Amino acid sequence: MSERDDKARGAAVASLTRIGLGGGAFRDELGRDLMLRGVNFGGDSKVPFSPSQPTYLPTDFADHRTVSFVGRPAPLDEIDSHFARLRRWGFNCLRLLTTWEAVEHAGPGLYDDAYLDYYAEVCRRAGAHGLYVLVDFHQDAWARMSGGDGAPGWTFEAAGLDFTRFHASGAAHVMQHAYDPVLGGRQDSYPVMSWSGNYARPANGVMWTLFFAGRDLAPGATVAGVHLQDMFQDHYLGAMQALAARLVGMDHVLGFDSLNEPGAGYIGKALSDPIVRYRGPIWSPLDGLALLSGLSCTLPVVAPGQGICGETRLNTDGISVWLPGREDPFRAAGVWDIREGQAVALKEDHFKLRSGQPIDVARDCMAPFFHRVAGTVRALRPDWLLFAEVDPFEAFMGHGFPDGCPPNTVNASHWYDLTTLVTKRFEFGGRHVLTGETRDTRAAIEQSYVVEMGRIKSAGDRLNGEAPTLLGECGIPYDLNGAEAYRRWAEGERGPQLWESHTLALDMMYNAIDQLGLSSTQWNYTASNRNDPMIGDGWNQEDLSIWSADQATTPDDPNSGGRAVEGFCRPFVRAAQGRLVQQRFDRDSGVFDAEIEVRGTATGPTEIYVPSVQYPNGYDLAVSGGAVVRNDGQIVSIAADGETLVVRVTRR
Repeated sequence: MSERDDKARGAAVASLTRIGLGGGAFRDELGRDLMLRGVNFGGDSKVPFSPSQPTYLPTDFADHRTVSFVGRPAPLDEIDSHFARLRRWGFNCLRLLTTWEAVEHAGPGLYDDAYLDYYAEVCRRAGAHGLYVLVDFHQDAWARMSGGDGAPGWTFEAAGLDFTRFHASGAAHVMQHAYDPVLGGRQDSYPVMSWSGNYARPANGVMWTLFFAGRDLAPGATVAGVHLQDMFQDHYLGAMQALAARLVGMDHVLGFDSLNEPGAGYIGKALSDPIVRYRGPIWSPLDGLALLSGLSCTLPVVAPGQGICGETRLNTDGISVWLPGREDPFRAAGVWDIREGQAVALKEDHFKLRSGQPIDVARDCMAPFFHRVAGTVRALRPDWLLFAEVDPFEAFMGHGFPDGCPPNTVNASHWYDLTTLVTKRFEFGGRHVLTGETRDTRAAIEQSYVVEMGRIKSAGDRLNGEAPTLLGECGIPYDLNGAEAYRRWAEGERGPQLWESHTLALDMMYNAIDQLGLSSTQWNYTASNRNDPMIGDGWNQEDLSIWSADQATTPDDPNSGGRAVEGFCRPFVRAAQGRLVQQRFDRDSGVFDAEIEVRGTATGPTEIYVPSVQYPNGYDLAVSGGAVVRNDGQIVSIAADGETLVVRVTRR
């Protein structure tokens, strides 16, 4: 790192004002409303670095206590180059991934100090590059052993479940067992995006139920006299506290995510209620519990766009998933039983009631959990924000946050165009061939994005009266349309036309984000990503990284390695000297407009990011109600001198 680079990084740190909340927005200590526009770093942080265990490679997870996540999201000698690239692309925030497993994989209370030190150094360097950090304790479908990531393997052992039998019995759909890396590519044994069906399968059903409501619904589920609900939450929060202690002196750390996309298990469901996902078997709680105890199940199967398309029979070998000497705590509580070889419901509404009253997941489970998370980290630093998440499907519908959340809570829900995400297809005419008909279609799609994101924003508007919304995840797959762009790249094609569909999809997404005035952290940037659908982000055939090592072929080009950069690298108001009334960017014409209602107590200037990617020949500024006080090329600072500041940027 050169002396010049060191000075630039020092200036970036100095420019990071402390952020709090005010008026339903992020607000800095200069009284300005801030727009956080960031990225998740990175997608492969869900799996160990040593030994490397991407989900397309087989493993029996026997080494789950000795793995290391040091090196995720990237080795330290590579970190600065990635952060410099992200900063150049205009990002000012990272949702920096970690997992409970990364911290406490060796066993209860055994923290990986080398990893904690490594993560803290990654975080420090992010601040040195002018990037705020939101700490994300990530999980999907509970753990790697149950088809996702997040929790340590010993949590299953504590619950009495033998995770080595999950896949064979059907208790979980695990890519490491289902996928043949020799064949590569797409395989029927592991359909695209099928991992999320694990939330409905019994391995997840039991663990989430115990985590959030085990004391009431399985009172006998204890280890050494400690209830599993308390054990799991205490250790999860203990791991969070151990990491927080390493970060407490870093002012650019904004706070902590409560828990990525939590499940609710069987809470709130009758034993016979169907649990429907968009792909895979339709389960009921009784089906799942029966399977774990060695019964076979015949279940209907759904597929995207087809509804019920057949049935499947699982656990035909009668595998019991409970460890020797352990039993189903719900069966022990008299919720169900096996009679004449069949599962029988004894308390149909057991998971719907607590002390005879209906359970409300948001009120009875999430609210106390949010307070526990906030209390844990704020015991170390009281000004840390809580980035709260509920079940993503509840958030997508615009509800799910409980009353009485902790102060300084942010709505950190996620949004995706589910059709594009699930099908990995986006076939729409590029901007240079748009006809009147396709323009209307594009406008309709973009408006549907506004409506969907608007529902999420409304949940934030109601959260504690006026909480800001930061879309914790949003993005697109890059292996769209049969990974056509990768094929064309391998054949030697270069240029923005290669990523035309991706760029348009991102443009529409960010247009909706701008219209609603939302902050966001795009999913994702994966340092190990490759132009290979089998590899992708290294996890369950997801491939949403805005960067690929295979494309980093031109060292002198700061955008080398980027995918569809023109789609996400766009102008925006990152700091407003008051309230941002509106901002809009037209990628075709290059016109960017912004209007700010000036706040007299805001002492810092408005800052607008104007990327050279969109303005290769420079740009012109038209300012009303203020004057430019600084222009560093990609960052324009404007001091207001009236009640309203209006800015227009145009291409030269």
